[in-house]
Amino acid sequence: MLTQIISFPGLGIEINPPKGFEIGPVHIQFYGAIIAFGLVLAAFYAMKRKSQFGITENDLLDGLLWIVPFAILCARLYYCIFQWDSYKSNPISILYIWEGGLAIYGGVIGAAVGVCVFSGFKKIRIPALLDLVSLGFLIGQAAGRWGNFFNREAFGAPTDSIFRMGLLNSVKGSWEYYHPTFLYESVWNVCGFVL
Repeated sequence: MLTQIISFPGLGIEINPPKGFEIGPVHIQFYGAIIAFGLVLAAFYAMKRKSQFGITENDLLDGLLWIVPFAILCARLYYCIFQWDSYKSNPISILYIWEGGLAIYGGVIGAAVGVCVFSGFKKIRIPALLDLVSLGFLIGQAAGRWGNFFNREAFGAPTDSIFRMGLLNSVKGSWEYYHPTFLYESVWNVCGFVL
């Protein structure tokens, strides 16, 4: 499996993490596994705090089963709409989710709409459910951003900061250094959750 070294020269770190792993004939990307782990952490947290928000376990589990798939669908739809030039010649390729392409903005919009519809259907106070879901979201995002690290994506502008992340530009054959925005986002989400 082809990988690429990631360096943090200001911190004296250089690593070459794989993008995934194999279980028999199945290849699992770390990105997806980490996002799923973040979702599990968020659900675990919500289960522990549900009674403080006046939400039952059954309602919370029902919400997860309905809202999460809807949010994923919206994340895919949002991505495809803003990458339409890649799909307009073969619209059926929108369904090829194994080729990647989700946008967090679409997922957040889908989750918010899903929470509002689900709250009305289950007669749950929308503010209470949104408060609980938003805390879980911060946990999930804090974990999930590390999927970007394994994919070597979601980095920011070039920098010479002590926290700079180095990636080898295979076209130019030289190292380029960027802000590790996946790390910043993960830390910001942890801070938001704690606050």
